[in-house]
Amino acid sequence: MYRFFISSEAVTDGALAITGEDVNHAKNVLRMRVGEELEAVDEDRFLYHCRILELTEEEIRCEILKKEEPDSELASSVTLFMGLPKGDKFELILQKAVELGVSEVVPVLTKRTVSRPEPKKAESKRKRWQAIAEAAAKQSKRAVIPEVGGLVSFAEALKRAGEFDVLLIPYEQETDISRTRSLLREIPAGSRIGVFIGPEGGFEPSEVEAAQDMGARSLTLGRRILRAETAAIVTLGILMYELEEA
Repeated sequence: MYRFFISSEAVTDGALAITGEDVNHAKNVLRMRVGEELEAVDEDRFLYHCRILELTEEEIRCEILKKEEPDSELASSVTLFMGLPKGDKFELILQKAVELGVSEVVPVLTKRTVSRPEPKKAESKRKRWQAIAEAAAKQSKRAVIPEVGGLVSFAEALKRAGEFDVLLIPYEQETDISRTRSLLREIPAGSRIGVFIGPEGGFEPSEVEAAQDMGARSLTLGRRILRAETAAIVTLGILMYELEEA
C-alpha cells in the first residue's frame, strides 16, 4: 500500500487531503483511482489508513478508515555524518541509511574528500538528496522523513558532538572486534547517536584523534577494508540490529 506524508492541518473530521507534488505522482505515475486505499502519516506521526474519495488537480481527498500510532521508528536517534564520496555513491548511502532507520544524514567535507561541489550546486544537490530521503521513507514505511543536512566541514560536524550521548567512528586501524561488539551492545535505548564515516580513503589519523578528543569511540568493522558506502551500510545495519526493540 502506498504511503504519503502530510501536514497535521490536512486532517479534518474523518477525512484528510494530500496536496503538492504527491498529487501528480499519485495520479499520473502510480495511476491511483477513486476507491483505492492508501496510507498517510502526519507530522505528529499518526498513521491513517484511507480510501480515496476524490482526485482533482490540486488534491486527493480521502476518507479515514483507521488511525494508529506506527512503531516503525527506532527508540534511539541516529545521525550519520558521511564523508562525501565521489559520483552518486552518496545517493545510495542516503537511501539505505533511511531504510535502516537514521534520523538525519549530514554530508561532510573531510581532508580526503575528492568531491567538493560549489555552494550553489551543493544546495541544489541537497534538495535532490532530500527528495531521495522522502522516497526512501515512503518505501520503507517510515513514520518520519529524515533530514538531509547542508554540506559541512569535518570541524563543523565535530562542533555538534555535545548533542549526542554516543559518538562512533569506524577506523581501519582498530583491531579489537570484541570491543566493538561490547560497545554497540552497551548503548542504552533512547540514546542520541552520532556516526562518522569517512569518504574514499577513510579519515586522516588527525581527524580520528580530533573525534576521539570530542568523546568519539573508534571501532573496527572487521579485518577487511570496506568501501565508504559499504562501511556506512554495515555500521548502520549493526546498529539497527542492536537497537531494534522486540
